[in-house]
Amino acid sequence: MDINEVKELLTQFDQSTLTEFDLREGSFGLYMNKNKVTQKSSNEVKQVTDSNVVSQGTPEVLSQTVEVKETVNETVKNEPKPENTEEIISPIVGVVYLKPAPDKENFKQVGDSVKKGEVVCIVEAMKLMNEITSTIDGVITEVLIQNEDVVEYNQPLFRVATS
Repeated sequence: MDINEVKELLTQFDQSTLTEFDLREGSFGLYMNKNKVTQKSSNEVKQVTDSNVVSQGTPEVLSQTVEVKETVNETVKNEPKPENTEEIISPIVGVVYLKPAPDKENFKQVGDSVKKGEVVCIVEAMKLMNEITSTIDGVITEVLIQNEDVVEYNQPLFRVATS
């Protein structure tokens, strides 16, 4: 990926409503964040705290505000999974939507029962809306993401208690 492609991505990101963007291509990684607080750990990525600086787009500013790095899958592997629970994971990288529309209720919430094949959320990837369905029957015990989070491949989205 050359500098012009990175500049174009910065421009598109700055003009979008996305708050985080994470791109991986081979060993190349690019992470952008408009939030005051980042979900990535501080030893993985330097936080971009001033999105106005990003929009200026000069190579000097670019090198100060965006860190290119090798990315690490952020799935929480250190936390023990409670017994009799399974996770619904994201099959793709993208922006997750917990509601079918902004004025509608969430697909599923903690305490809701879920059946195999039921839609639990939507992940937008490359302007395509992908319905994410449950792979198991049970009751949702935890929602591990927030609406409009950027999710990774294989990132757990929901924890479901099975019988």
